[in-house]
Amino acid sequence: MKFDFFNEKVNQLTHLPLPGENAQFLMSPPYRQELMKLRQQVIKKSKKAAVLALFYPDFNGETHLVLIKRKTYKGVHSAQLAFPGGKVEAIDKNFEETALRETEEEIGVSRKSIEIIKPLTQLYIPPSNFEVFPFLGKVAHTPTFIKQESEVEDILAVSLQNFLNDSCVCKVTVPTSYNIEVEVPAFNFDGQIVWGATAMMMSEIKSLFQNVLQ
Repeated sequence: MKFDFFNEKVNQLTHLPLPGENAQFLMSPPYRQELMKLRQQVIKKSKKAAVLALFYPDFNGETHLVLIKRKTYKGVHSAQLAFPGGKVEAIDKNFEETALRETEEEIGVSRKSIEIIKPLTQLYIPPSNFEVFPFLGKVAHTPTFIKQESEVEDILAVSLQNFLNDSCVCKVTVPTSYNIEVEVPAFNFDGQIVWGATAMMMSEIKSLFQNVLQ
């Protein structure tokens, strides 16, 4: 999808209601709802984070979404594909500022060049006890990405046209932090698998775009 056309359509998104949990649950792991019921008291004391779904034009004018691959470490999100973002710090005035700051730190895109289109539906992540506040944003030029070596293993570009194609939706078996393997819905982008919370947030974005492309 050409970025000019994307810009036309994305302006319409600002006036649309969020699809919310109904869209998120299309890509939800099967055990999520049970965990949510069990952790109602824990959720009230959850840590806060914010992430950014950032769209940009490549050198051919095609629209892409940026994802990061996290470093391998001893943690529940080790080596996973995700949006740039991270936990709220005391210096952040609000969740939007957290998302912009973390994006600049992790992939080197200046927060001043990013336009926030709209906030998305927040999402609780049981394994890490984080409530995540996602934002949809764009940058008008092709960025020069600079990865944060301590946090980011790789930076990936996902074609918006590919993302909107249902053929990239699949089922995969993954290990979990609960020492079991489960089959979960996922996005497969040329062998790069996105599942869990990021896939759920992407599902809401996909639903938003489908509404304006009908």
